[in-house]
Amino acid sequence: MIKFGSGILTRPDTAALDESQFARLTQAIAILKQEGHEVIVVTSGAVAAGLGAMGFVKRPAETGQLQACAAVGQTRLMHKYATLLGACGLQVGQLLVTHEDFADPVRRGNLETTLRRLMERPTVVPVINENDSVATEELKFGDNDALSADVAVLARADLLILFTSVDGLMPPGDGGRIVEYVADVAEVMGYARDEKGEYSVGGMASKLRAVEKAVGAGVATMIANGRRAEQIPDLVAGGGVATRFAARARG
Repeated sequence: MIKFGSGILTRPDTAALDESQFARLTQAIAILKQEGHEVIVVTSGAVAAGLGAMGFVKRPAETGQLQACAAVGQTRLMHKYATLLGACGLQVGQLLVTHEDFADPVRRGNLETTLRRLMERPTVVPVINENDSVATEELKFGDNDALSADVAVLARADLLILFTSVDGLMPPGDGGRIVEYVADVAEVMGYARDEKGEYSVGGMASKLRAVEKAVGAGVATMIANGRRAEQIPDLVAGGGVATRFAARARG
């Protein structure tokens, strides 16, 4: 399972979706599918996709305006995924969810059933986003980091990759060297530094909280650089540059 945040889906320092970046990311997804992997995508980017259409030059602060941007931008975002994956012979299964869908047992069961049925189709890629037009948690706090952990746990994923704008987790004050392997995420929670951009919400702290939830449920997790889309197949195969977090044994 892979998670793309707004910061790697938009052009640097602008609100516009990055066309070439989208092409690289979707090509990597297609390669994974060709290799026989099941792939679930958790995506951000709806607000960023709607900013220009709503007449904003930067991300607004008011929640209602953010929700309106998400409502307009979600269709644009999914059109990008559907067009580019469609060119690779793949179909998009869109799921818009809220955290209440995971908290309520009936809704959680319905969501799990839908996801399972989508995963049974070899040419379908589930693409999941928070329903930002009616929910606000990720708009304010996490850029879908928490949501990606919830989905990974629900799907009993083997691997969750959280993509960000840096190569991985870096110790404070260490110029560019990443931590390659973490056996206990609790030991590195203090390493979080804020690399949030104007058009993204989640920083490293929110990613580490997501890692903690995922590995605690038995899902091996990575933090890697989403601007290096070409390395995604290598990451899944065990190579590439990333911080890898060990998963606890599943009960």
